[in-house]
Amino acid sequence: MYSKSLSVFAFTAGLSASLCGSASAAALLTRHVPAAVARHQAALAGALDPATHMRMQVVLPMRNKGDLGELARAVSDPSSPLYRHYLSVADFTRRFGPTTSDYATAQKFFASNGLQVTHTFANRYMFQVEGKAADVERVLHVKMNLYRHPTEHRSFMAPDREPTLSLKVPVQHITSLDNYVLPHPKLVHSDARAGKALTGSGPEGNYIASDFRAAYYGTGQYAKLTGTGQSVGLMELEPFDPADVALYFANFGPANTVAVNGIGVGGAQATCLGCEDGEQELDIVYAIGMAPGLDQVQVYVSGDPVAIENQMASDNTSKQLSTSWGYGEDFADEDPIYQEMAVQGQSYFTASGDFSTLEDSGPWPEEDANIIAVGGTDLVTAGPGGKWQSEPGWEDSAAGPSTDHNITIESYQLPYINERNLGSKLYRNVADISANGDFDMMICDQGSCQGGWGGTSFSSPMWAGFTALMNQHALSNSSPTVGFLNPTLYALYSGNKTMLRNVVGNMSGIYPAVKGYDLVGGLGSPGGKKTITTVVGK
Repeated sequence: MYSKSLSVFAFTAGLSASLCGSASAAALLTRHVPAAVARHQAALAGALDPATHMRMQVVLPMRNKGDLGELARAVSDPSSPLYRHYLSVADFTRRFGPTTSDYATAQKFFASNGLQVTHTFANRYMFQVEGKAADVERVLHVKMNLYRHPTEHRSFMAPDREPTLSLKVPVQHITSLDNYVLPHPKLVHSDARAGKALTGSGPEGNYIASDFRAAYYGTGQYAKLTGTGQSVGLMELEPFDPADVALYFANFGPANTVAVNGIGVGGAQATCLGCEDGEQELDIVYAIGMAPGLDQVQVYVSGDPVAIENQMASDNTSKQLSTSWGYGEDFADEDPIYQEMAVQGQSYFTASGDFSTLEDSGPWPEEDANIIAVGGTDLVTAGPGGKWQSEPGWEDSAAGPSTDHNITIESYQLPYINERNLGSKLYRNVADISANGDFDMMICDQGSCQGGWGGTSFSSPMWAGFTALMNQHALSNSSPTVGFLNPTLYALYSGNKTMLRNVVGNMSGIYPAVKGYDLVGGLGSPGGKKTITTVVGK
């Protein structure tokens, strides 16, 4: 697993003193000022109101990062003696979390300086603080300003300089100091398929969630797995309306028995009434559609993706996790969380994005090598609720190598890169696997239901639901959960290319969907019982 080094930079004592008036103030380990501000590409629009309420995560560096990377590789590598020997959260924290002393000292510092500590995490990786902008400025030795966005018609918040702290405990990062990049869900709507013969069970032939269980897993006596004993965790950056979830199942069935539990991380609002929640609703119902016997779906909600992901890892309740949101890259904070998930046996899926290229789509978090990127396909079934029939690539599925050329290719992916798929032999390639993303799916949003929706937003929760079936099968055979799937899937694929359904045909941007691995459909889509037994190993 690739581990990109922290963006560490040092201030001299004299420079620190001149900027913040204190020779004892220490620089944080990562950068906080957006490049547009640092390079004077964003015009100053004024000062942030000093009374503005701010909620942030104070992130402390993990210990023994080299060992963490090695262990994350080992537990995910089928050739390693440590394969699928996972840690509990408590064991992880003892080995890799910040010390109890550093955690307590850092909290005491912020609390004694006018900021309230409002949430802590079991892995001690971060804690939440809240307070007025004026207090944030004083504690961090910065000025919080508003700037005109250089490419969007809006202003954004950001500090005028890198924060420093009069604190001896090292601090890696403080989240939510800027909103230069706004999060966006990866679902899209189009009437492009209007007039075409669709094969789903919904109105006008649109697919509904249960259609994908039939296509990707099966029906009848051979489809006994339902996700019993498993839960799916969803990362959502806005709240959801439970009424839209209920409306979906009332309209399209089957009757839902899965508990949908909203979790407002750090005091965030988890649910809403009458709100726009198409992304959140589809994530819930398409995961349940694949695994209708789940114990629960945990819907983690906050405006801060780092806080949500750390809560999902710290809880370690759901062994299959999914996000379909794009947002600003935070490699230094998030990659260690992805590695924690791996060593705890959690599978974390993300939508690869839309609009044909990785660069146009985001490209975060799918660019990270320690998360499972799910691309989009154009599934065709034999009829409503019917079997899989064909599956070319989806023309709008985001594909490509790491855009900033900082995330290098993994050894298990390298053998599959060739002239036909146009992948990079130097950098991480997206996608890894895939499922339907075309404009032929139903969602319910703000009290009404509509077809013509697509996006890799759908692909990711489908795979989370399918993994719940794999983990149910694994546990019933006294096997561990399947964990971070990428090393396993790439390793097994070389000798068993029918374990997944190959995605062949169509192009996304410059990338073709070819026989074998490609950047549009990855290694392929779920192949029913064969995928499950091959990955689990029995």
